[in-house]
Amino acid sequence: MTLPSSAHALVLLASEGGEHGGNHESLSPYLTGGGALVGLLLLLWITTRLNRDR
Repeated sequence: MTLPSSAHALVLLASEGGEHGGNHESLSPYLTGGGALVGLLLLLWITTRLNRDR
């Protein structure tokens, strides 16, 4: 497979995936964002507990 034909195949693959908008029906943006927020807050809390001045 040559470079131009590889690039063409990738463009076709990307354009086919764009039909559906990239969203999965089972993923809620609020649940994903909330989970990320909780995870980051937990990491922040752990970091501040370990970084105390003694």
